Amino acid sequence: MRFEIVGKNIEITDTMKEKIEKKLSGLDKYLLIDPNTIARVVARVYPNSQKVEVTIPTKVGLLRAEVVNDDFYAAVDLAIDKLEDQIRRQKTRLARRHREHLAKAFVDEVHEEEKLDIPVKTKTIVADMMDLEKAIMEMELSGHTFYIYTDEESEQPAVVYRRNDGMYGLLEIEQPD
Repeated sequence: MRFEIVGKNIEITDTMKEKIEKKLSGLDKYLLIDPNTIARVVARVYPNSQKVEVTIPTKVGLLRAEVVNDDFYAAVDLAIDKLEDQIRRQKTRLARRHREHLAKAFVDEVHEEEKLDIPVKTKTIVADMMDLEKAIMEMELSGHTFYIYTDEESEQPAVVYRRNDGMYGLLEIEQPD
């Protein structure tokens, strides 16, 4: 990660730069951050306080924190805490949505050298010839929410499924000519 540190009404000293870079480098343990990513930090001085703004574009979204405090170094620490909270919330959100392939942007999920493959379990079935009523019965007996079969009338594959409202649905599949 590269750093762009700007001071408004303040000159950024080497000590301030080192503190900011050290703290922001700690975020690498949470995210896979591209080396070309630019973390932009703006420090502003007001008559009674100091403000630190941090913006980091990442693969999982824009991380942004803005903190006002009397002490510059305390403001930097609070901004880093806010960024870490944002990372945790984004990670939780992704896990809740069952989007494991998106969550792989996080370091503890996958290492850089691993591929971002989505695991797929494959199963082969034989779509037996039957009518719709028998397919519904087979689905209910199997305990599944859908059943694939070959329809007797059309002699085409079809899928019967249980809808959320308790009714049944039917997908008729037409083969291309």
